[in-house]
Amino acid sequence: MGNQQENEIVFRSENIKIILQDSSAFEGASRSYLLESSSSFNLLFLLSPDIHLKTHDCETEFVFKKNQYILHYSPQKNKAELWTNNEESLKYLHIQLNYEYISNLINSESSREGAEILENMIHNNFIFLQSTTPPNMTVEMHIILKEILSYSKKGVMQKLFIEAKIIKLLILIFEQFNEKNNFETASKTPETIKKFIDENYHRTIKAEEIGKLIGVNQNLIRKEFKAEYHTTINHYISELRMLKARKLITDKDLMIKEIAIECGYEYLQNFTRAFKKKFGISPEHLRNNK
Repeated sequence: MGNQQENEIVFRSENIKIILQDSSAFEGASRSYLLESSSSFNLLFLLSPDIHLKTHDCETEFVFKKNQYILHYSPQKNKAELWTNNEESLKYLHIQLNYEYISNLINSESSREGAEILENMIHNNFIFLQSTTPPNMTVEMHIILKEILSYSKKGVMQKLFIEAKIIKLLILIFEQFNEKNNFETASKTPETIKKFIDENYHRTIKAEEIGKLIGVNQNLIRKEFKAEYHTTINHYISELRMLKARKLITDKDLMIKEIAIECGYEYLQNFTRAFKKKFGISPEHLRNNK
């Protein structure tokens, strides 16, 4: 059984509570309890290695690495147990924020963006950055925590200082997760483009149109597609059209003009030119010799 340590209250106001746990001055494994108030957002910064966490309303046990953090919403009072093994010290900073304070801060009632952020916070979408991996603290986050812990003034000055630092922390967190979302979007961009082309190559397609549909700049669309598939969008569209055209010519008794339209060509001469460039013979020659 580890040593149970007392928590140090760094700051407390009507809407904010900051608690520091640091057992580095004690020997042996350490254990602590974290209390979450009802309707509260809880920022937990893990400042020592291999911290185990288990909440009383969930049997799942988590193990956090040093310098990871989570932003967790608790709709009701909750209690979590944190501990370390193998003589490791237990150190973390817990910042608890009142629901109404956050709601007013991000202007959730009159701002669509604020409402979306609050909804993501309530649904605990700021816990894991990748799959089940919590995000790592940035250098700026470390600096802010150090400033919070070292600030010596009290009263109104301390309140304003703490609130300003918390706002900066939240901005850094939202930016970090937004970058993650942008990365995931970018990584799926070539696949999304290909799927769209596969379903629409029979009509006129422009990179600008694809960009508007998936919310990605058309220059990025061209770049990402070529990097993934080693061909341009126009060349890929042309290949799909020609393969379909050859199949229709050999398998069906459609008129050549009808096949051209079916494959996305408004003018027969353009279709014939593209077909001959691809296969070395005209569509009529292929049909007559099939």
